[in-house]
Amino acid sequence: MKKVALVTGASSGIGQACALGLLKEGWQVVLVGRRTEALQETLAKAGTNAANAMAVPTDVSDEAQVKALFDKVRAQYGRLDLLFNNAGISLPTTLPGDISGDDWRHMVNVNLNGAFYCLSHAFKLMQEQSPQGGRIINNGSISAHVPRYGSIAYTATKHAVSGLTRAASLDGRAFSIAVGQIDIGNVASDMTEKMAKGVPQADGTIKAEPRMDMSAVVETFLTMSRLPLSANILFTTVMATNMPFVGRG
Repeated sequence: MKKVALVTGASSGIGQACALGLLKEGWQVVLVGRRTEALQETLAKAGTNAANAMAVPTDVSDEAQVKALFDKVRAQYGRLDLLFNNAGISLPTTLPGDISGDDWRHMVNVNLNGAFYCLSHAFKLMQEQSPQGGRIINNGSISAHVPRYGSIAYTATKHAVSGLTRAASLDGRAFSIAVGQIDIGNVASDMTEKMAKGVPQADGTIKAEPRMDMSAVVETFLTMSRLPLSANILFTTVMATNMPFVGRG
């Protein structure tokens, strides 16, 4: 029987690349994203492997939609072996005094509340299924460790995701649920094109930053996904070698 994975933010970037990696390795994959058309693009890129994929448009910040998503997974497959909790958003560089309450709440609703809703429903399904257990991988960020200039809302949510990871990892022990986190820095994607042109640094300058190929992220993620449930990578960081992280600021 094929193992079942669910990937949020699967319509582009890291989520899409990791979902395609899972499909190539023979997983059944539930593709989750807000836009139906974008998910169809992921299915098209999967080629013949798309037969093992199911696209479910979902706004992870909407608790009712997340419940409906997991109800569908339970009805279709009866279990879930892996959740890649990847969906997230960012804001333009903004100082703390200039962030609106609406922007702050939107960031928290997607990056933190959405991550929790998905983790919570996945945890419950993994707890109740037979055989019991599964793996949850949260997408943190370099910003789960240190901030980038002008990123207080994003940084706060990513620090909170680390809290989700630690707490769920502890709570999952009794149920063979392994929870870990992948913290990714400067991967080449549409979302990071600006880094190649120049982004604000802590000293006020604008500098281009190195980026790594997406394949490095996919291989790191797949390494985590391949582990037996008796082993867990709690936190791992994969980053462009020369990007400003160690000693940032």
